[in-house]
Amino acid sequence: MKNFVVKTIANAGALAVAVWLLDKITLTGDSTGKEVGTLLLVALVFGLVNFLVKPIVKILTFPLFILTLGLITLVVNALMLLLTSWLADKLDLSFHVDGFWTAVLGGLIISIVSWALNVVLPDED
Repeated sequence: MKNFVVKTIANAGALAVAVWLLDKITLTGDSTGKEVGTLLLVALVFGLVNFLVKPIVKILTFPLFILTLGLITLVVNALMLLLTSWLADKLDLSFHVDGFWTAVLGGLIISIVSWALNVVLPDED
């Protein structure tokens, strides 16, 4: 359970950095508290997408991983971010990613920040 909370906080932090750096990734709310709440909910959705969908996509695109020496990971991360944006829209969360290339750059930012936060934040191990 502790690991789940740490990963959700890391995802929320990484998403916040992407929202802050990229104009085409938006998160809106009436107040700072609502924005933080929305960010945590989007982080949960993002974590579920990465937990449930990403392994399937990675298996299906395994030959492309080999062919591109892993660069297809950028595309897979972008697709996971776009899927999160679509699900957030369906769940009436005010989070939106505008376009594929924004998602590629956002996915790269989220991956780097999430990795750094997971190094710094405590873990069960």
